[in-house]
Amino acid sequence: MTFLFAATESAEAATESSQGLFEALGLNWQLFIEQTIAFLILLFILAKFVYPILVKTIDDRRAAIEAGLQEAKESQAAFEQAEARVNELLEQARKDADEILARTHQEAATQVADAETKAKTRAEQIVADARQQLDIDVSKARQALKKDTVELVALATEKIVHEKLDAQKDARLITNALEEKV
Repeated sequence: MTFLFAATESAEAATESSQGLFEALGLNWQLFIEQTIAFLILLFILAKFVYPILVKTIDDRRAAIEAGLQEAKESQAAFEQAEARVNELLEQARKDADEILARTHQEAATQVADAETKAKTRAEQIVADARQQLDIDVSKARQALKKDTVELVALATEKIVHEKLDAQKDARLITNALEEKV
């Protein structure tokens, strides 16, 4: 209160000299002084209680915004790194797939070549077996033909000689005759 009283006295002294100025402007100097004191008190209360809280809130808000911006930058960097890693993985997967396809084609070609080799070997074996069987059949046919020839020659000889020779004589005569021709 002493502050108010002292301010009022100094204001009264100042107002006496400038009383003419205030009256010329149509202002009430006492009301002006009271409003100035009220303004100063209000300014002191605001500076003591409101402004620190307001400044702290603004600083906290600024810090939160800056932290959000920093997190956004970090997220963007992490996203770019992840995207680069995904691209690397996709490229490696494509290379691996190409290698697998190449190996598969190579293995398929090898298997086809092996199958062709086995089929050729099997075909050659079948042909060899068929030739062997044909040789056996030809040999049997020759023996059968020889036997039939011997019988026919014996029959023809009997008709020509008009007598029957025994089987032993017939065989000996025919064999001698065949050996002479061959």
